[in-house]
Amino acid sequence: MMRPNYSKIYRDMLQSEHPEKLKDPKIQRQLKKLNTTEDVLKFNEKLFQQSKENQENNQKLKTYDKKTILKLLQYQDKHGFSTSYMSKKYKISRTTFLNWRKLFKEEI
Repeated sequence: MMRPNYSKIYRDMLQSEHPEKLKDPKIQRQLKKLNTTEDVLKFNEKLFQQSKENQENNQKLKTYDKKTILKLLQYQDKHGFSTSYMSKKYKISRTTFLNWRKLFKEEI
């Protein structure tokens, strides 16, 4: 399966919407490190400090790639965290976590 080039996608979006941010060398370095959706979400959060209201609205639109899902499930297992805890910590519904666990149970 071909993975999206998150660095290029994000760079193109910045070029279109916020070209001034691309002048910052720190941002340039961070752009090169975008490999997963988790990286993109963290980078976006740092780059654009959002209001609580925007964060809640954006949470509903998030998608996760398989690598990130497996990482979250393995983290949960490693530390023995409950689904409720993970749900609150990452703002993902308990149902979603349970569905992921069923879907990827052989790979965890």
